[in-house]
Amino acid sequence: MVIVAGHVVVDPEQREEYLAGCAAVVEQARGRAGCLDFAVSADLLDPGRVNIWERWESQAAVEAFRGSGPGGEQRAAMLAASVAEYDVAAVRSLTG
Repeated sequence: MVIVAGHVVVDPEQREEYLAGCAAVVEQARGRAGCLDFAVSADLLDPGRVNIWERWESQAAVEAFRGSGPGGEQRAAMLAASVAEYDVAAVRSLTG
């Protein structure tokens, strides 16, 4: 399993527009083979932060979806980014 997690920073006044632009990407990802979860969401405390969370069955599934990364408009709106991939060796359920 692969987890992609982190955040991007955008102008707080443009965050809602940025998130609206991500809706199609979230929908596409969730429909792809190997996608277990995919979310892009507003941070509850920082008005310029957008949290990224993805969970994939494999690295191959991530790479098949990823392509070239964010589109030009999304990339231009990012003031900073900190996103990383994590290879998961084991999973323990916390909900039973």
